Amino acid sequence: MEVLIVGAGPAGSTAAHYLARSGVEVTVLEKTRFPREKVCGDGLTPRAVREIQLLGLPHAAEDGWRRNRGLRLIAGGRTVELPWPEGGGFPDYGLIRTRLGFDEALARHAETAGARILEGHNVAEVLTDDGGRVVGARVQLLDEDGRRTGETRDFRADVVLAADGNSTRAAVSRGLAKRDDRPLGVAYRTYFRSPRHEDDWMEGWLELPGRDGKPLPGYGWVFGVGDGTSNVGLGILNSSKEFGKLDYRQVLRDWTASMPEEWGFTESNQAGPVRGAALPMGFNRTPHVVPGMALLGDAGGMVSPFNGEGISYAMESGRYAAQFLVDAAAAQRSAGRVRPAADDVDRRLRAYADHVREQWGSHFTLGRAFAALIGQPAVMRLALRTGMPVPALMRVVVRLLANLTEKRGGGLEDRAIRLLEALTPETSNLRPMTPPAVRLNSPTPAES
Repeated sequence: MEVLIVGAGPAGSTAAHYLARSGVEVTVLEKTRFPREKVCGDGLTPRAVREIQLLGLPHAAEDGWRRNRGLRLIAGGRTVELPWPEGGGFPDYGLIRTRLGFDEALARHAETAGARILEGHNVAEVLTDDGGRVVGARVQLLDEDGRRTGETRDFRADVVLAADGNSTRAAVSRGLAKRDDRPLGVAYRTYFRSPRHEDDWMEGWLELPGRDGKPLPGYGWVFGVGDGTSNVGLGILNSSKEFGKLDYRQVLRDWTASMPEEWGFTESNQAGPVRGAALPMGFNRTPHVVPGMALLGDAGGMVSPFNGEGISYAMESGRYAAQFLVDAAAAQRSAGRVRPAADDVDRRLRAYADHVREQWGSHFTLGRAFAALIGQPAVMRLALRTGMPVPALMRVVVRLLANLTEKRGGGLEDRAIRLLEALTPETSNLRPMTPPAVRLNSPTPAES
């Protein structure tokens, strides 16, 4: 079996590692060259750390991986520190690692397992056979500066995994459009040289005070990178009436201007520009599978509507897809076939999509409802006034938002969240049944 992966981010490199170490021939096409920037908060929850552990990826402090103890939440004049849950199926620590180093570490880890990673290969479109099945990709070759050379190259494979992020040229060229009935967020961040760089809590601001003291839309974060800088950023959802109407860079400047001077979040201490990116949430591109191709991570909108986390879901989707394809390769060898049967591969890809929906569909439905609620300032203020003074309640909220619920056993919080999700319809990752333009962010019975 030959597998072609578009994109060497967390989803693509994770899938490549699992496939290669199982003996599957895998090629990864990456547009940029490492090391390269990605807009991100650089925070890895215990859910993402678990994926790092399963990969066997070293993450020692001396190599730039900084551990954190949990979440520090700030709102309504209160500060609550909530350690990550202990004693379950997730590690009791999170990590901070810049994407500049994280993505390259994942890609090189995949290479050590036997994956071939080709940098400077920009996928322009997927290739299909006469029946419409995806059979490869057409690439524009880029020079060392990222400019097109004018040369193109075709790659063919038994299956293509689209892991090329929110803009996903692979999926778009196959006619898979973004869904407007699912949440979308934007995130903007920069780095400041700051004495807070060694903070061992992931700090979230649930209310953003502006320069004039009035609240700003969205939420913010301050994550200590440990290298002398802090990653400071904000996110806003399209459920907010201000979405798309603001200068987000100015919002970030107004917020940081309101912070204590000794933190150093000033223009003179800024290390690098403010960068922004979209956060595709709640399966906002479907279907996740078409004949010959599956979507992974951000390409399939696998970002949590609860907290904007995408890395853990990207890595998990890569692991799941690889497992189904490894099974297909084993069936091929068992049958003594030179090439895998296309119908068997497609059947297993459909099983991958079903598995993704079963794992996160109900959680994302709850997240979509949450995103709609917090877009209403009055509701958000009431929720914060009610929840922030009750640490026990906030611990449940953090477990829900970060999706750290134990699948079996666990405490009362785990059982309560499992029951809630069991009663919640799954967000669909199939093809929309009606035009997205007439849909709302909240789930409907036909497409929840």
